[in-house]
Amino acid sequence: MKDFRNPSLPLEERIEALLGQMTVQEKLTQINYRNAAIPRLGIPEYVWWNEALHGLARSGSATVFPQAIAMAATFSRDMVLKMGEIIALEGRARHHESVRQGDFGTYKGLTFWAPNINIFRDPRWGRGHETYGEDPFLTGSLGVAYVKGLQGDDPDHLKVCATPKHFAIHSGPEATRLSFDSVVSMRDMRETYLPAFKMCVEAGANSVMSAYNAINGVPASANTFLLKDILRGEWGFDGAVVSDAGAGEALYKEHKKCADYAEAAAMELKNGVDCLTDWEQGVTLAFERGLITESEIDGVLRNLLRVKFRLGIFDPEGSAPLSDTPYEIIECDAHRQAALDAARQSIVLLRNRGNLLPLDRKKIKSIAVIGPNADLRDILLGNYNGTPTRQITPLEGILEAVESGCRVWHARGCEHISARTEACAEDDDRISEALIAARRSDVVVMFMGLTPRIEGEAGDAFNSEAAGDKTAIELPSVQNILLSLIHISEPTRLRRISYAVFCLKKK
Repeated sequence: MKDFRNPSLPLEERIEALLGQMTVQEKLTQINYRNAAIPRLGIPEYVWWNEALHGLARSGSATVFPQAIAMAATFSRDMVLKMGEIIALEGRARHHESVRQGDFGTYKGLTFWAPNINIFRDPRWGRGHETYGEDPFLTGSLGVAYVKGLQGDDPDHLKVCATPKHFAIHSGPEATRLSFDSVVSMRDMRETYLPAFKMCVEAGANSVMSAYNAINGVPASANTFLLKDILRGEWGFDGAVVSDAGAGEALYKEHKKCADYAEAAAMELKNGVDCLTDWEQGVTLAFERGLITESEIDGVLRNLLRVKFRLGIFDPEGSAPLSDTPYEIIECDAHRQAALDAARQSIVLLRNRGNLLPLDRKKIKSIAVIGPNADLRDILLGNYNGTPTRQITPLEGILEAVESGCRVWHARGCEHISARTEACAEDDDRISEALIAARRSDVVVMFMGLTPRIEGEAGDAFNSEAAGDKTAIELPSVQNILLSLIHISEPTRLRRISYAVFCLKKK
């Protein structure tokens, strides 16, 4: 019997060698996103779910790059490529050190569920900031750069595995994302929604995540046309398709396409999904009820094992690519500098009336820093993020940057959506303070906008009026009032910058 751990064997032979040694019960434990250990074969447990939208996410300290929509504003494939390379190294370091500690948990694996290359057509969608925008070509180009940065260029091994998502035609609304039907023409599908995915697959992406929604009446996670005819048939994809979390449950609860989860699991596996991000026992129940055969299980496992072999998970200890990546590389100076460079390139100046910017620090004696986002750490990280060791709010940055003797006035002015800051005060209780600060300052800098608590993925944005989406593209009304009042306040020395972007010219 051939040794599946022998790296000199062809990939497909290693896959068949491993399949031949597994019992059907063991095979069934490898299809949920939580792969059980198989001690008799020396196979450790593995969790497919890891996140890396704009940095190694949800597992502790990491270098955090600008949110995806800001990375798109750089228009730089080189910058996105470099971001992917850095995240791959930090991901390898965390994975191997976690394994040495016996930690095989969620967010410690090498299969990263990113990038989000959905098309951001409606600016009210709460997850639009996770994307690269509305243009299919830009989205595809940056998606390709990220995939290549994450995975590397070794033809036999992956640094980490990229997973473009959500396939396909998924861009809100969040409130009904588990049930809505994207009705789309074939032309729009081919010209708008699929090109970025095609580009990423052709660039070598080894995994793809299916979407929650239906497409022309057929749920994405059970859509043979998308997952088999197009993805594997037309594009030649040979990697793993993972379902989004809870998509199987949605097949019978929201889409009403089957009776229970066992039927949903079988429906997904038969129609193109390989890794189910749902209840672990569902696959076993489907097999016991005769809804799926061992031969079909083997077909699914080949796709999953192909990725795991390419990641070196079954290679002899110490021989996997980047297994010796030092943990100290996480948040190292070079990585933090790259994130800073990306942040600088992502800044978009909409207007510079009268050449007001850059400001001359030596001439400024007082600055009013106003707005609910001026000193809020939530806004620094976006979502699907890591935790940088050092976080600097706009207010803290300004305090560090001004000349000695310059007075910095800070006033919230208002909340993001509520009318009052203090529960026992009156509505608009912080506006007068903001006006007082503005009238005493040479320059007013306003930090307005949203926060992850009111815009984001359904369930995360718990203060949202629309399950994470916005109901309008304007600023919330309380912020508009504050902005208007500051703008019409017209002391002779007051100059206004009504953008949430601010920098001081270094002298």
